[in-house]
Amino acid sequence: MTNAKKTAYCAMLTALSMIFSYIEALIPLFVGIPGVKLGLSNLVVVSGLYFLPAGWVFLVLVLKVTLVSFLFGNLSMLVYSMAGGVLSFLAMLMLKRIKGFSVVGVSMAGGVSHNIGQLAVAVLAVGSVAPLSYLPVLIAAGAVSGTAIGAAAYRVRGLLGRMENGG
Repeated sequence: MTNAKKTAYCAMLTALSMIFSYIEALIPLFVGIPGVKLGLSNLVVVSGLYFLPAGWVFLVLVLKVTLVSFLFGNLSMLVYSMAGGVLSFLAMLMLKRIKGFSVVGVSMAGGVSHNIGQLAVAVLAVGSVAPLSYLPVLIAAGAVSGTAIGAAAYRVRGLLGRMENGG
């Protein structure tokens, strides 16, 4: 894949992830747990890991978090989202490289890691381990949302494979 094509994919994926973030903000998912959301924009990152080099996907993640935070959020959102996103990305990248993990398994680990990264920032922000009491809830929520996003990414991966092969 040429650098021009990678750049085009990167721009497209960044825009798509921003659109997904905006749509998710418009459609509240009320599950009775504050801060829990599906993470639609993570579909772009998970899918990207299977057809772009990791560095390009990381760039998409950083651009998405930065732009969405400045357009629709604030500095606090940037810090929490970047911590969760980077930890999630690293976990997914590591597991993707280990044979035996499916797209769903990789995404599930990403969902859980994202929540752990955000919780770590919360612990540092309040200077207490009290937010860790929320860990079991966030692990469960991350596993559920990661599974849903992973199932969708599995389908996207198949579609992208057919597109690349001309079918």
